[in-house]
Amino acid sequence: MDLEQFRKQAEKLKKGNQQFFNKLKLRKPKELDNVFHEAHEEAFAKIDCLTCANCCKTTSPIFYQKDIERVSKALKLKPGAFIEKYLRLDEDNDYVLQVAPCPFLNPDNYCSIYNDRPNACREYPHTDRKKIQQILDLTFKNTLVCPAVLRITEEAKRKLKL
Repeated sequence: MDLEQFRKQAEKLKKGNQQFFNKLKLRKPKELDNVFHEAHEEAFAKIDCLTCANCCKTTSPIFYQKDIERVSKALKLKPGAFIEKYLRLDEDNDYVLQVAPCPFLNPDNYCSIYNDRPNACREYPHTDRKKIQQILDLTFKNTLVCPAVLRITEEAKRKLKL
């Protein structure tokens, strides 16, 4: 995956994608779910996240209490020690990683805590969730992070003729 080429393409499409996502807020939620879910399946039939891992290299998931407990147990740390070593509170008062790339990302793009990873990582990039209309702003932001989301968005534009 050529991330530099992706960044250039995502930036080039940014303004149009912002307009597209604004228009989607007026569409029927079920229609959006169907279009995005179909585009999601098509994109991930062709894209292997292990060739990219840009999400792990550039952004942090939110760590909820259950995530903190699960990951700290896997690392054989007390939750407080895990928080102190790896997390910080962001401007929304959510726990996020102190650094990027993710400290659990291996050089081969595999996750060293994959089986115990946070829920946000499990669900990323969220384009197959129900009621996607509720996260259109996040999905737009993810067009700048995830090549699959950019591809899904382009396919959704085509299917919705927008």
